[in-house]
Amino acid sequence: MADRTVTRADLCEAVYQMVGLSRTESADLVESVLNEISGCVIRGESVKLSSFGSFVVRNKGERVGRNPKTGEEVPISPRRVMVFKPSNVLKQRINEALLNGEGRGGGGRSSP
Repeated sequence: MADRTVTRADLCEAVYQMVGLSRTESADLVESVLNEISGCVIRGESVKLSSFGSFVVRNKGERVGRNPKTGEEVPISPRRVMVFKPSNVLKQRINEALLNGEGRGGGGRSSP
């Protein structure tokens, strides 16, 4: 697995390098996209990005869990969780990268 985490700043820099917008415009564009995705998910809508995947909100009911240290039963309140389901295209690209020796913390970027 890769030992590097891509940050918001990394995404902004990638947009700046690839698209040619100013750094400020690139940052604004990344912020706008993330805000739109967040807003949709908060409203309970699914977000589907073709050839990438889907962000889906699921409702989890109330249930009883256990404290792993004490074994004590603890009620877990109902909540919504977000799940990411990668597309088959993304899964295939990930596995191809693994077979080609890419994606092991190399830090390189390829176009989508």
